[in-house]
Amino acid sequence: MALMTPEQFEDSLKEVKPRIFMNGKRVENVLENRNTRTVVEANKASYEWALDPRYKDIMTCYSPLIDDVVNRYTYVSASNEDLVKKAEAGTFTAEMLGTCIYRCVGYDSFHSLASTTWEMDRDLGTEYRPRFMKYLKMVQTKDLSVAGALTEARGSRSKKTLDWKDPYLSLKIVDKNKDGIVVRGAKINISGAYASHEMVVLPQAAHFKGEEDYAVAFATPVDAKGITFVCQYTPYSAERDLADDIEELGNPVFGQRETALVVFDDVFVPWDRVFHCGEYQYSVKLVTRFARTHRMTCGGTCKVGFMNQIIGASKLIQEYKGLDKAAHINEELAEMVVLRETGRACGMAAAYKGTEEPEGSGVFLPDELMGNVSKLNVCNAFWRVMALAGDIGGGLIVTLPSLKELKNPEVKDYVEEFYSFGSDEPTENIMKV
Repeated sequence: MALMTPEQFEDSLKEVKPRIFMNGKRVENVLENRNTRTVVEANKASYEWALDPRYKDIMTCYSPLIDDVVNRYTYVSASNEDLVKKAEAGTFTAEMLGTCIYRCVGYDSFHSLASTTWEMDRDLGTEYRPRFMKYLKMVQTKDLSVAGALTEARGSRSKKTLDWKDPYLSLKIVDKNKDGIVVRGAKINISGAYASHEMVVLPQAAHFKGEEDYAVAFATPVDAKGITFVCQYTPYSAERDLADDIEELGNPVFGQRETALVVFDDVFVPWDRVFHCGEYQYSVKLVTRFARTHRMTCGGTCKVGFMNQIIGASKLIQEYKGLDKAAHINEELAEMVVLRETGRACGMAAAYKGTEEPEGSGVFLPDELMGNVSKLNVCNAFWRVMALAGDIGGGLIVTLPSLKELKNPEVKDYVEEFYSFGSDEPTENIMKV
């Protein structure tokens, strides 16, 4: 089985039993909790699109590793064309979901691991690359969803890792034996991993002599013994929990980006899933190669998809209000498009200028300079697009009444009349935008 159906993906999650807490309570089932369900739906969509003839060119590719078609989110780019398709997939999924795909960090980690394990084997005589490729082959064959985890709490930035009061503020190896390693610590701000099958873990930062126990990369099932997810809980989370009808929410199916603190409380990892263990000189390469890949993804692709949605909504508001000829709004929309396309151009440049890294590894990574420019550009551009959208939407963005008033016989007619703006569009649609 190289490609799962959406139904098979959902069924597969019934066999995964991660330990999850949200808002002070245990989440027993990711399929039934309203907030974790949004992550399931986003992941599930990637399986649906892979089987849709309209999108298969973006969402799938041929893998010589298993001699079959695989989901692109399980693949390591082997050419500039692959990187371009990777960029297109990032934009497509973001625009379709309006939130995170939750598979991109794992996807980008595959590139870093494939590249750096090859280099370690070449330089040190280790056997990490075959080990990783065996793991990736399993992921592709089973069409697994794999999340990624890098960010850590860390101690005082003014002190070196070995001088921290708490040595576990960075993930640390606490034991090794003939069967594997044991790790203790945590990763923070990790997107949607609990609704995946697997999680790949990389170092967050460079490590130095004496910090060998922090130089670790591995893969683990998300429900491995000792792993606990402590989920974010925001006003949007509470709104979803309390909503009478989730269809009235802004993104009813896919929701907001969901993240969690991931605790590793003496988690055992067998050797065949360990891809970096003590070779501290290579931690920085794992991090930077992930970063140059992910910055193209984050800056030049997914935020472009989000900007597409925001620009489209802004244009609809303009039309609903009869402001098609308003010069200042047209100028704002034009600026939004320029910002979006600049982001897209940076991402595509990173892909087209990408190179094999290291030479001989067979792994293509985005151009480092353009990947960084992609991320830095979007840090300003995305906020500017939202500010312009706020200007076009005006005060209504924060002053609209609830959609429930459209079902309230005492005020329904008032709301429908005064929030129609004279448009032929149903008031409900205007309010939803």
